[in-house]
Amino acid sequence: MPLPFKSTEPPLLPDNKRLATVRLQHLKKRLKNNEQYKEQYKAFMEDMIKKRDAEPASPVTGEQTTWYIPHHGVFHPKKPEKLRVVFDCSAKFRGVSLNDTLLTGPDLINSLLGVLCRFRKEAVAIICDIEKMFHQLYVSLELRNYLWFLWWEGGDLEAEPQEYQMAVHLFGTASSPGCANFGLKYLARQHKEEHPSASAFVENNFYVDDGLISVPSVEEAKELIAEAQELCKRGGLRLHKFNSNERSVLNSVDATERAVTSEPLNLDLNAAPAERALCIQWSLEHDTFSFDVNLQTKPSTRRGILSVIASLYDPVGFVAPFILTHPSGAMSSRHRMG
Repeated sequence: MPLPFKSTEPPLLPDNKRLATVRLQHLKKRLKNNEQYKEQYKAFMEDMIKKRDAEPASPVTGEQTTWYIPHHGVFHPKKPEKLRVVFDCSAKFRGVSLNDTLLTGPDLINSLLGVLCRFRKEAVAIICDIEKMFHQLYVSLELRNYLWFLWWEGGDLEAEPQEYQMAVHLFGTASSPGCANFGLKYLARQHKEEHPSASAFVENNFYVDDGLISVPSVEEAKELIAEAQELCKRGGLRLHKFNSNERSVLNSVDATERAVTSEPLNLDLNAAPAERALCIQWSLEHDTFSFDVNLQTKPSTRRGILSVIASLYDPVGFVAPFILTHPSGAMSSRHRMG
């Protein structure tokens, strides 16, 4: 799948290797000062290269643009042991970034409210996930020169940095969500005739890479899971982290494809990694929605009040009647303070 540039031809961009080199040197200092960070960063990069999501950079002609993407590591607040390397496609050089040149495309993401409501419709509920969804979509070979980055071969910080290029769509490019959702819906429609139920599930009941659906019976659930896995496999996608409120449904799934926990699951589908005061949860045992409350002490100021309100994650609106009074309180606070 190509990178969807705003221009009809691939854009001519300035040589930003100097920016990437400076950013890499800052990263090198942090890696040297934090052994755990270094080992996790190295493991992530080596795994990416091993899976061929990244590869040594291809030779380019003098007329071709090469764009280097800086990168850094981030930890999920609720998974402090897991590091993800993020590529900074918004990094500007001479007033332009890679994201400035890319189209985001139409909003193809299914309505979160619709997905959650349909998830509560029938008796047997299923939840699953597409493994590394963006990385399953390969970028056209002739455009990978826009996805170069610097890294040390084997993670050896004393060696000269080498040039690599991403072979897949990145978590960080403005176009990736649109491309991924287009690819997923296209795959579903391609197999609509042979797998009608699975096709409808994949097309209408995924919120980005999270699938949620409910069906009337255990047998229908088992059949749907098998068909959905087969359909996604046709497109090189792996459905995993399956969970269900029915143990017999979960037992029908290979152990390697099941979720590792039966604890209440956070349905924080619309959020970037962040601390939230209120998250909606699904209890498998009771098949109910509940809330995980994590209130932090905030100053009783306008900013503090608005910060707490912004941290409430309630896409269905269960607690809306109880928080609608707060904006007016914040407004009153603003008028009092001046």
